[in-house]
Amino acid sequence: MQNNNSKKAFTIIELMVVITIIGILASLVAPKFMGKLETAKVKTTKAQLEMLSTALDSFNLDVGRYPTESEGLKVLWTETKDIKGYDGPYLPKPVEADAWGNPYIYKTQADGHPYNIISYGKDGKEGGEGKDADISVWDK
Repeated sequence: MQNNNSKKAFTIIELMVVITIIGILASLVAPKFMGKLETAKVKTTKAQLEMLSTALDSFNLDVGRYPTESEGLKVLWTETKDIKGYDGPYLPKPVEADAWGNPYIYKTQADGHPYNIISYGKDGKEGGEGKDADISVWDK
């Protein structure tokens, strides 16, 4: 006669083997995933710069000028009656920071362009290379 009360379960060694395999797989996949994450942040920042640029052009069409540095980008999503011809807001919600959480830098009359919007990249500091490189709205 067979004992039906015996329970089937994993042994501690089997669990350790499975956990070790999962750890090894995670260590192989994580670096590749992190690289994709940084690439996605660069692409997100570039898309936001394009969106801000389009909103600035709409502001210019209505008002006849681009915002001053003191007005900044905030004028694109904050309704104001103080500017003649203003027909905004031009963006439905604030876009104050890049994908790394650093504020966008808005400058007027930059390098032959009527304005420039800059993200200082991952490190949030001017200059840098790779993921820390500055991203301008005029970069190709």
